[in-house]
Parts: sequence; C-alpha cells; structure tokens
Amino acid sequence: PLLITGLVAGTLDGLAAVIMYYAKTGNDPMDVFRYIASGVFGREAFAGGTPMAVWGIVFHYVVAFGWTTLFILAATRISALTRNWVLWGLVYGIVVWLGMNLIVVPLSNVPVSVGPKEWVGIIRAIAVLIVCIGFPAAFAAKKYVGKSTL
Repeated sequence: PLLITGLVAGTLDGLAAVIMYYAKTGNDPMDVFRYIASGVFGREAFAGGTPMAVWGIVFHYVVAFGWTTLFILAATRISALTRNWVLWGLVYGIVVWLGMNLIVVPLSNVPVSVGPKEWVGIIRAIAVLIVCIGFPAAFAAKKYVGKSTL
C-alpha cells in the first residue's frame, strides 16, 4: 500500500503539473521535470535534455512517495488521521504546499522559483496537492493503518 499510494500520488501530481504547464505555455511538458531536476542539478538541468527530465521524474516520485509515507506513518501514531479522510486529505494538501514552498524548494538548487505568486494560482496549486497527494495519502491511511498490510 505504501508503494502503490506513492505511485498513484506521484502520477496524479505529475500529470496535473504537465497538463497545467502545457495548457499555459504550450512548451515541452518535460520542462516540468527538468525544473524538478534543477532542485539537485541547478541551472544545468534545463540544458540536460531527456536525461535531466528522467532525473526529474525520479525525484518527483521520491518526493511524492515521501509525502504520502509521512502522512501514513503519522496516522499510525495519531488515530484521528484515519477517521475523516476527506478532511485530513484537504488539510494535508495544504501542509504539503506549505512544506514544498517554504522549505523544500527554498533549500534546493532551483535557480528561480516559478511557483504561483497570485492568489488564484496559489489556490489552484493547493487544490492540485489536495487531490493528488492529500486525498490518496489520507484514503490509504484510512484503509490500511491498523491492518498488517503496510
């Protein structure tokens, strides 16, 4: 369940990012993953072609797996997190947005933050994380925590 939840969340979030980026810019969707790779490789990631996009995909799934696993592990200690998965998925999506934008991205090698600066964009980004990370993590916690299947 941990692996499946991370894969589902990473795939949903990656697809959302690619679709939103392409719809807004019309540029190569793999730029999304080169941007993610720049968190480790810096500016070189943008000129790195397919190999950097692949690294970005790997890093994207590692981060998605980390966030979903963190919630599920927290739910093993805080039983309230398993009771109302919609509410906690919503809350956790906000927590993930805050963590990514206030901690992860600023501590990375990303040369320029391209996250939304206006309220509509911020709310859209939070909504994506609620649906793509928060809901899968909270649903998995409700379904599997307390059972011997993790």
